[in-house]
Amino acid sequence: MRFPPGSLVILTGLPGAGKTTLLRRLYGMHGTETLPVTAGTVVVIDSSQAKQHWYGRLGWAPYPVRRAVVFVTHLTRIRRALSLGHSVVAHNRGCAPYVLRGFAWLARRHGAGFHLLLLDAPPEAAVAGQHARGRVVAARTFARHQRRWDSLMTRVKDGDPAPAIGALVVDRVEAGLLEAIVFDEAHVSN
Repeated sequence: MRFPPGSLVILTGLPGAGKTTLLRRLYGMHGTETLPVTAGTVVVIDSSQAKQHWYGRLGWAPYPVRRAVVFVTHLTRIRRALSLGHSVVAHNRGCAPYVLRGFAWLARRHGAGFHLLLLDAPPEAAVAGQHARGRVVAARTFARHQRRWDSLMTRVKDGDPAPAIGALVVDRVEAGLLEAIVFDEAHVSN
């Protein structure tokens, strides 16, 4: 899979779809990282890295505050990598329109292209993935994610990846066959 150098690629999908598993396989991550991982010219930023960074340090704070601190840390790391001219592959579990617009703005601000890599898994498989990893999302939260995901997938399949330049949809089987995400001048447009 190829993208132009300096791009921001957001990997998203339903909770439990296999996004973190894909990044770990491609970049040799173990899930204990507290900082972004650099692989050649690519900076890999998984939201779990920010969560690990703050683990045990925000126990006093209510959950919404902890979640906000982790998300701001995640965004700050993406911004920093883009400002240094790096190509970035970043995991983001949410696909709400305002979140995607925020990523698009961040990419534009740093002269980067914004692309989506959508890991499509049936809801049942995503829920099974949650159980397998031992972190199950509340049914109400999952339903909200699913509504947003379905809306995004409908638009992308109709040819509208906005606010991204392009969007590539892969299922779990295709993700399992993916060998690398490459950023070079000979990129294949999506």
